[in-house]
Amino acid sequence: MTRLSLMVFAFTFAASVVSATTCGGNFQTFLNFMKTEARQKGHSSESIQRFFATAARDFKTIEADRSQGIFQIPFVEFSNRLISKHRIDHAAKNLKKYASIFDRVESRFGVPREILAAFWAFETDFGAVQGQFNTLNSLLTLAHDCRRPELFHPQVFAALKLYETGNFHPSTTQGAWAGEVGMVQMLPEDILFNGIDGDGDGLINLKTSVPDAMMSGANLLKSLGWRANEPWLQEVTLPSALDLSLTGLKTEKTVREWEELGILSRSGEFKSAKLTSSIILPQGQFGPAFITYPNFKVLFEWNQSFVYVTTAAYFATILGGKKRFKNTKPEAGLDDSEMKTLQRKLVSLGFDVGKIDGILGAKTRSAVQSVQQKLGLPADAWPTKKLVLKLN
Repeated sequence: MTRLSLMVFAFTFAASVVSATTCGGNFQTFLNFMKTEARQKGHSSESIQRFFATAARDFKTIEADRSQGIFQIPFVEFSNRLISKHRIDHAAKNLKKYASIFDRVESRFGVPREILAAFWAFETDFGAVQGQFNTLNSLLTLAHDCRRPELFHPQVFAALKLYETGNFHPSTTQGAWAGEVGMVQMLPEDILFNGIDGDGDGLINLKTSVPDAMMSGANLLKSLGWRANEPWLQEVTLPSALDLSLTGLKTEKTVREWEELGILSRSGEFKSAKLTSSIILPQGQFGPAFITYPNFKVLFEWNQSFVYVTTAAYFATILGGKKRFKNTKPEAGLDDSEMKTLQRKLVSLGFDVGKIDGILGAKTRSAVQSVQQKLGLPADAWPTKKLVLKLN
């Protein structure tokens, strides 16, 4: 599965200014500017010529970037689609087959094998579907596009550095439409800074080397703040009297404080009474409920989709032996048109929901919860037709 939502990166002010002033316009003019910048960065003329020799704009990349409807699917349906028996069985086989590699990963980086296996499964079906977009062309196309050039501009030069070390080929390296490469779909800049030669062959090959891919992915998560020997997510049950406005990632309490409010773990004990945590209801008060820990938030640095990250984190708990969430009957949500209408209404009321895209992202959830509180509705951040009627 192609990663459809992008990681958060720290970019220099200079790169942001450069990309902001050079996006759009004639593509060949843009390429010439990129070549000039590459020379200014100290790359040789021969290296630049070879790297950009086959560069071309990819309109299919633009189409893919504009079509991310999968993240409009609600959590229960989304997780049931992605966490199939085949994926669970395949994950178990790979965890056994590569146990010694995962032992090394956990010892060195402190990232659980279940987390890596979950992302390996969702990103590429364990390496089977890694994407067929030419990576350089996708990166250049997105850097040229004026939607968010500051994200992709530095990736082009990271790919150039990888090319010069033998870890990238401009005409043959392929991956996802957004420039991610390999079994766990990493962008060039992340490969440059976090890539590891796990099999000792002198190269960082994330497409065919499981040791390279797993160790690089773990190194990335560690660099993003993953905390060893700490949990990431557990299913919980809520007391009927819980103030639902306390749910959501913006409210943090210690595990002990949640227990005092009547929160119970559905399977196993809570790991630590002192850990900071939040309660999330991906599909409202009648859907599954989870307690999340600091490591859960780290996963949003890998992928910013709430439903994707929650599903991956939940899948990892299943791979670790936990039960599937109990059968629930969430209240029906909104379709694409209804969600966009709601987002426009929320904007008219003064809320910042980000882009009007029909996706229930963090900003829309926060706005919904605030409005629910004002209207005297259960503040579970799950928008329903009842809420829409109340607002009209």
